[in-house]
Amino acid sequence: MADTVSLLAVFPDLEPAADAIDKLRSLGLAHDQMNVISGIPVTEAMLGRPSQWTNVPRLALGGAIGGFLVGLFLVFTPLLYFVPVGGQPIIPGPPSVVLLFELTMLGLLISTFLGVFLDSTFPSYRPMQYVPEISDGKIAVFFNCPEDERERYTQAMTDSGAETVKEAEAQQL
Repeated sequence: MADTVSLLAVFPDLEPAADAIDKLRSLGLAHDQMNVISGIPVTEAMLGRPSQWTNVPRLALGGAIGGFLVGLFLVFTPLLYFVPVGGQPIIPGPPSVVLLFELTMLGLLISTFLGVFLDSTFPSYRPMQYVPEISDGKIAVFFNCPEDERERYTQAMTDSGAETVKEAEAQQL
């Protein structure tokens, strides 16, 4: 494949950006060759893109199971140090349920937080593509295309409703 060039197309609204992504797909670009930059939360379904795969649900389930196991250990610890108290059960029911629930939720919350933190690769200190117009509510589509077909991609973005299509440069934020 020839050398590639990184282009940044700025759109005034979400609908032209979604149309442009469809146009890029029809021109032969894969989803991993384009990126949507927006100042507002935009889901993949809004743009007709495939859902991103994440490990967060698996990590959350693992944390919940780990918290439940720690809770079970603490609930059954009185059996290791048997101290009979007149008429009281060794393992009381209602406090045990509360302890199990709280430690299960604690494990779930901690592992979910760590999973989201690690999955988002936050913070990133490498140069990123940024356009000041994004802060004003516009949506940008960043994509890599072959250098010899630059004019065709630029024309396709302009026909889809792009306000500007220019070469992107990485800037340190």
